[in-house]
Amino acid sequence: MTMDSRAFRDALGCFPTGVAVVTAASPDAAHYGITVNSFTSVSLEPPLLLWCMDRRSQRHDVFAGASGFTVSILGTEHREVSSRLSRPGEHSLDGIALLPTELGPPALADSLAVFECARENITPGGDHTIILGRVLRFFCPSSSAPLVYYRGKYSALDQKN
Repeated sequence: MTMDSRAFRDALGCFPTGVAVVTAASPDAAHYGITVNSFTSVSLEPPLLLWCMDRRSQRHDVFAGASGFTVSILGTEHREVSSRLSRPGEHSLDGIALLPTELGPPALADSLAVFECARENITPGGDHTIILGRVLRFFCPSSSAPLVYYRGKYSALDQKN
């Protein structure tokens, strides 16, 4: 059975997701970022989360080889940063407002939540790598509206509850 890849991608886009930026350090200690919407919690005890990365990405080896990473959950004010870090390229963090972390890879300033993680495991998953992290620390620096991705476009949740 052959599957229409575009139709499959469009169907997956019907599931609204939050948007995050993952940061990690390269072997030469430069920091890089990548936008992801394939982020989820895995376990509370121990505290685990995962995200997925396309193995064809130019940044794949930096992130898959890093001993740890930082995940910043984005608010609506991060739309431009998210777009910048989602395009192909090396994705330095130059010019982006950052917060230092104990782990090393910085967090994005004014993120809704930040998770500092040690890499627990990596597993192949089709054309992606599944990266599992153990949460070492977390904090919630902002309470703005979350940035959401739905049907190929950025959006926001209605906060009028």
